[in-house]
Amino acid sequence: MKKNFFVLGLMVCAMSMVAQTEKKESWYFKLGGSYFLQTASTEFPVVGGQLPNRDVYEGTLGNNKLASRESVTGSFGEGFRAGLTGGYRFNTRIGVEMGVNYYSSNTKTMAQTTNRLISVNQTNGAATYLSFTADGEIKAFDLAPALVLFLGESHGFEPYTKVGFIVPVHGTLDIETNRDFKTFVGANQVAETKVYSKDVVKPNPTIGFMATLGTSYKLGKHISAYAELEYRNFTVHGKTKETEIYTENGVDKLNQTTSFREASYAAIHTNYVDRLDVKSNNKDYNSAGYDSTKPMDELSSYVGISGLGLTLGLKYSL
Repeated sequence: MKKNFFVLGLMVCAMSMVAQTEKKESWYFKLGGSYFLQTASTEFPVVGGQLPNRDVYEGTLGNNKLASRESVTGSFGEGFRAGLTGGYRFNTRIGVEMGVNYYSSNTKTMAQTTNRLISVNQTNGAATYLSFTADGEIKAFDLAPALVLFLGESHGFEPYTKVGFIVPVHGTLDIETNRDFKTFVGANQVAETKVYSKDVVKPNPTIGFMATLGTSYKLGKHISAYAELEYRNFTVHGKTKETEIYTENGVDKLNQTTSFREASYAAIHTNYVDRLDVKSNNKDYNSAGYDSTKPMDELSSYVGISGLGLTLGLKYSL
């Protein structure tokens, strides 16, 4: 008899534990905003023929020399994100989510040169100096599927963790470049040309990783506030590049073939490749077969989007 009571007691305890861990399947939706800080810095790719350096030149004609140089490193992982997430709970512990996010990074300087002597007119001795700055910004939409582990509710708080992937579905790296050409004869400035261009880089498909620690706090029967600390890491490889804006002293030169910059289709269109050789559409490797009516081939480059972010928002449970 005692044995039967003992077995019955175990069954009651087991059923009690199941009752505590099982819960009806349910849907929920979250709306939130995030701010990310970059967590890893890498060297930026070559931009407009300029190495990813911050160079300062001093002196004038005959004595113009590099006074300082530092590598320009960084990540496009710093910026703002807004997102809508749908979630499904299988029980009190396990769920899945799918997030749809829009991300806009902070602007990052990718290359910079100050006062570099680039040419000398042998006839009149006119010397031209270049100051150059290239700034990049990433804008992207992504999907974020994740597996969620809920850790239990206490006093209105319900902590959880989740791991998942980041799948960009659309995005660009916009690079805005300002070039300032100043020409001097002796100590007198005789000309200045300010050139502005905007290049848009489209990426190859990629996938990233995310890990999150968060908690929600119940505000009502269906409404909760939530906060998440998220780490994400992925890189984006360029696929194509196109110059969308090109001006000289504020005048649009993009469609004027007389402009030295827009003399050919290849000058404003680029295909990124993994290898350059004698079959590539590149002057340096295939001068005989180079076709200026087709996009120029250049080596593929990549940028990092690694960041640690804080998300705050509201959650609605059905």
